[in-house]
Formats: sequence, C-alpha cells, structure tokens
Amino acid sequence: MATLPLSDFGADSLDPFLERVDGRDVVRAQVLGGDFCFESDSPELLQLVRLAYEGLAPHQLPVSAPAFHIELRLLPGRPVNGSAEPPAVRAQSGAGLLCGVMDECNYVVMSPEQGSALVVASRDMLANPYHLRYELIEFAVFTLATRRLGLVPLHGACVGLNGRGVLLLGASGSGKSTVALHSLLRGLEFLAEDAVFVEAESLVATGVANFLHVKSDALGFVDDGAVQSWIREAPVIRRRSGVEKYEADLRRAPLPVASGSLELIATVFVSGRRAEDSRQLLRAMPADAIGARLWADQPYARGQPGWQIFQQHMIERGAYELQRGPHPQAAVDALLTLLG
Repeated sequence: MATLPLSDFGADSLDPFLERVDGRDVVRAQVLGGDFCFESDSPELLQLVRLAYEGLAPHQLPVSAPAFHIELRLLPGRPVNGSAEPPAVRAQSGAGLLCGVMDECNYVVMSPEQGSALVVASRDMLANPYHLRYELIEFAVFTLATRRLGLVPLHGACVGLNGRGVLLLGASGSGKSTVALHSLLRGLEFLAEDAVFVEAESLVATGVANFLHVKSDALGFVDDGAVQSWIREAPVIRRRSGVEKYEADLRRAPLPVASGSLELIATVFVSGRRAEDSRQLLRAMPADAIGARLWADQPYARGQPGWQIFQQHMIERGAYELQRGPHPQAAVDALLTLLG
C-alpha cells in the first residue's frame, strides 16, 4: 500500500490534524438540560459562547443530563468579500457523524453518540458574530442535545404560568415574537422565542431564553419606558430573510424569564389575520385537524424519532388558533384563559 510521506503535509507535518493544541480554556454551561463543556484556545470564540449561554437558568428534564463536549477552533483569516453575508450552512451526514458546512474554513462536525462536536471558524467570521453564533455554535449545541436527549425540536415560542406552558407556532411574520414579548411584559414565564425542545412522553419543554428578537414596528405597542430603552439599546441583527430585528438580551431585561422548564398544556397557532370579533381572538381547533396542522407547521421535527408520541399527546391536549386583536395585550389575555 502506498503511503504519503510526512513532508507532503507541509510545515505542520508533525501534527497535520492539529491534535496538539496548547493553551486551551474551558467554558461550562447548562443548556437544554445538558451539561456542556466548550474548549478552545481562542478567547474570541469562548466569548461568543459566554454571550450565548452564560447566566441561563438550569432546566431539569425527565431524562438524564449527559455531558457534552464542544471544541472550537479559529483558523487564520481570509480576505473579506465586501459586505456579503457568509454562505448558508449545508447539512451532511455519514459514518455516524453529522456535519454543517458553510465553506472549507467554517463548518461543524458532530458525533451525537459521543456527545461531542468540533466547530471550526475562520478569523474573518468574527465580523459576522450573529451567523457564527447561531449557525455554527448553536447548531452544534441544539443538534447534540436533540439527538442525545431524544427531544423533539420545534420552530416556535413558549410562554407559561406556574410551570404550565403553551406552545406558540406559526409562520414567520405571524407575530409569535410579538405575542411572546407582551406575555413577558405581563409577567408570564418566558421559555423561548424561536426554538422549543420537548420531551415527547412528558411534554416537558425547554429552551434557551437568552435573546428576544423584536422588529422596530413592534415597539409602538410597548408603553414601559425601561423596556423600550432595553430593546432600543440592543444591537440589530439581519436574518437571512433580510428582516432586521433588535436582539435584546433577556438576561439584562427589566423583566423575569422562566426559571425552569414548562409542561405543555396546549398548542396555539398564531395567525396574522385580524379577528372579526376582537372579543374572540382564540378559537379551538377540531381534534381531527390538529395532527395535520402540526405536521405542516414542523417539517424538520416530524422526521425526529419522538414525533409520533409528541403529536398524539398534543392532539389530546388540544390546539387553538389565535388571531390578531386591536393590541397585542389582547392576545395575552386570550392565552391567560388557557393558563388559568
């Protein structure tokens, strides 16, 4: 069998795979019911981890909390292509590994079985902290937790009261974030705004209450001056859809968030349609229509192992459609009729 001489690997031939890295530091965080250890020799990458997960309330799930290990590696920078945003992540799998690839210098390799991942980023990606944090680091965290803990990953929001929660689903732009914001303003427990993870048998939901994303036009309904200042002083992020939103740090909010996980009692589909009768924003859905609505709303989650059990339990607990009223607070009033 022919072999490549070590000289073909160039100057780094003594460690061609960069296995011997000195000066690594560690950040530990409890996220989605799992214990995560982030390791890197890059202070910049570890700071992004702290920004995302430091100060979160620990959540307990009915399943055991395994340990996860994520190594972050920063590569030398490359010429920046003007103001163009990074390429979108492409998913791939094989040999028991899951991958998310932007390009040859920015990617994630994960082993769900081992609970470990390698996140690689080029130095120029530090100029795109939103994409780096969400599409590489958080991608690894969410994927490992989902696969190892057997959670159903949902695109949606969740708020609650006294440990009981409602799942808020709906298309982008339907108003889920606005309803979640005004639920927070009314003192409801805020679990998550964009991604909710559910243990299928118990319907216990967890999430990452680190940021709230608010469009500027939603501030017109916020009367609290301290809350307005908190949001307006937040950085503005631009999503791949082109929508720009304030990214307000919930850990610095003048409002409380959920201190633990919530048990789901119902699903609420948030609609962008304005209600004909402002006194009846919330309408119960027929039981035989709930399954199809959940299936259509969650194309990724429905392919996960726990989907059938989750779907059946949520059908049993009921679902509602929430239409828009004259003020977002009216939507919160409607949710309170479910939460009691």
